Amino acid sequence: MRIVNQGSLSSSSPRINNMPSSDLATALDETPLQDNEARERTRRLSEQTLSGAPHAAGYQMLKRLGEGAYGAVWLARENKTGKDVAIKFYTHRRGLDWSLLSREVEKLALLYTSRNIVRLQDVGWQHDPPYYVMEYLENGSLAGMLADGPMPADEAIRIVKSVCQALVHAHGRGVLHCDLKPANVLMDSDFEPRLCDFGQSRLSDEQNPALGTLFYMAPEQADLTAVPDARWDVYALGALLYHLLIGMPPFRTPENEARLQNAPGLEDRLRVYQQIVRESPRPNGHAGVKGVDRRLVEIIDRCLQINPERRYANAQAVLDVLYIRDRQRRMRPLVALGGIGPALLLVSMFFVTTNLMHSAVESTEENLRERAIETDVMSANVVARSVDRELQARMAELLTVASDRLLRSALEASLDRDWSDREQFQQMLDNEKSHIDESRRKQLLELDTSWFFCDAKGFQRWREPLDTSTIDGNFKHRDYFHGLNREYTAETVPPETGPIRSSHISLPYKSAATNLNVVALSTPVWDTEGKKVLGVLGRTTSLGQLLSQHEVIIRGADGTHRMIALIDRRNWKLLDHSGLEDPRVLRELTADEFEKLRVDDEMVPRIKSAEEEEKVRRGMSTDEDDIQVRVLLTEYRDPLSTINHDLFGGEWLAAFCPVGTTGWSAVVQERTASVLAPVYAMQRELIRYAWLGLSVGGLVVAALWYFVLRSINERGMRHWSRPKTTDRPNNDRGELASNRTHTDGPTR
Repeated sequence: MRIVNQGSLSSSSPRINNMPSSDLATALDETPLQDNEARERTRRLSEQTLSGAPHAAGYQMLKRLGEGAYGAVWLARENKTGKDVAIKFYTHRRGLDWSLLSREVEKLALLYTSRNIVRLQDVGWQHDPPYYVMEYLENGSLAGMLADGPMPADEAIRIVKSVCQALVHAHGRGVLHCDLKPANVLMDSDFEPRLCDFGQSRLSDEQNPALGTLFYMAPEQADLTAVPDARWDVYALGALLYHLLIGMPPFRTPENEARLQNAPGLEDRLRVYQQIVRESPRPNGHAGVKGVDRRLVEIIDRCLQINPERRYANAQAVLDVLYIRDRQRRMRPLVALGGIGPALLLVSMFFVTTNLMHSAVESTEENLRERAIETDVMSANVVARSVDRELQARMAELLTVASDRLLRSALEASLDRDWSDREQFQQMLDNEKSHIDESRRKQLLELDTSWFFCDAKGFQRWREPLDTSTIDGNFKHRDYFHGLNREYTAETVPPETGPIRSSHISLPYKSAATNLNVVALSTPVWDTEGKKVLGVLGRTTSLGQLLSQHEVIIRGADGTHRMIALIDRRNWKLLDHSGLEDPRVLRELTADEFEKLRVDDEMVPRIKSAEEEEKVRRGMSTDEDDIQVRVLLTEYRDPLSTINHDLFGGEWLAAFCPVGTTGWSAVVQERTASVLAPVYAMQRELIRYAWLGLSVGGLVVAALWYFVLRSINERGMRHWSRPKTTDRPNNDRGELASNRTHTDGPTR
């Protein structure tokens, strides 16, 4: 039975304790519905006390420790062993007491192996009145310790971690406590916490509600239809830790207590409690407590989240973050030592050996260059392979369409009618493009700028999306049509120029329809007999699309700014550059100027020389026409420097990697000054610290000793308030406090 205090829910009817609502009175088999007369009779019987000392076989009653609504707890001595135990007697065997005894014994039996939970030792089912025996803890409850005020943060965390371990064991056995509070945490002879009072606990698969104690109970638990949840215990853990640090649970104020007392009934009180928790300002008193760091504040705040979805999932999660916090705090002195010690060594060594500074700087500079170049080479390789795979995938789709026999038959039919009737073949191409576009959308891939078909004379007979300004126009001067790796004008194209006879990736050009710089992938379409080229089927994509999906590697993990570019090795022209997205460049760059952008003539021999050196290193012939090697340049000049020298001038580290057989090279570059900036900064700092070496050295030594001594003191510090058992008076009041919660019944 429970002595109801001011913070607990109370009612004259014991059945509401476990009922989902007033209209679901038969939800629990062990809690029968009672009329008003029966309830009054039960109340009077409940208030009767045991006359004289009860008897239990094998035990000698010493004194009564406490008494409540459903029975009494006695301090007894086991005759066989002489060990003191606490015996909880249930006064009325056939009333609600029997179901409460059954429930609590069931849960304690499940949790017998936990060292953090009060252990069940014996049960007198057939005794009148029935009882169960548990171990006696003489140091009282946590509530008694809190009567003297809040605890230091370290001790509060120690206690909560032990309670967490008890809950982890209980949750692991499928038991939810549902009524965690200081009165339900007892202290053993070593002042280690032990969890008790499982009268309101539920199995994890039970659907019956369980009311906890006000100001420790989660808001969603304060509902007669609530389904038990492990996050109820998480909220109560947060409230318990808050109480240990502050001296009172969250939201408990005289005004809130008055509101609860003025509520007429249980359901009204529950509603008022939910309003208090959900509408009151969030508790923040713990943030200013000594020893409470930001991490601990975050842990408590998350436990006390109103929305259960935002709390920790269970007690194990809370225990994990508490251990992580402890580990981080233990590492602080070591981290400080690890940072200050090398700094001291560096400064001292530099002060003594200033003549070695220049060689150290040069060595570091070389290492940074090599590391940056290695990263650039790997990045260029990733970009090149990815762009090549994208081009090959698009070309494969194009070849599949061009080889369709029905399409070729439709083309021959349109050609025979001199293109006067081209509806069938246009519809087929529209369907093919639509199908491919849908497939690319599902794969989150970029779509093409356009698809087109030119007949064998260079006249465009189909385009999607449709552009009437280009349909039936002649484009035999385009590289994608003739595949000669050069661009003619309409006036200069040789008359004998014919269509390509194999797949081809064109030189980049400015699209007349979109005014964007694009590249075309084209393939010949043969007649059904495979002897004559009917025309050229192509698809275009903007160069920006090919690089847009690789922006993630532009910036290094160290914050270094990297650029990506595509270079056409056939004429060393700049195809695309990530810097073109900068509005400052776009404002200054005209179409004619873009056409002139190419790798500096002075850079070309260096690139070719680097390729030859790489071939020799790989055992390849320098005479063979093979450029499938990755090269790098440590003094590269960006082609965009002629447009904006402030943004792109100076020297760059650049890595080149060929893009398949396209004749392109992917370029990843980063500014040399940015790579070497840490070296220059280090050099300046070394010179500055040379003048401050003596004073800084003294301060560093003092700080080092401070952290070392602090670490030693913290490891040797005893936990607070752990007196020896012999020093604690063994009086009636202490004994009553030690097992006061064992006299409690179900939480109301």
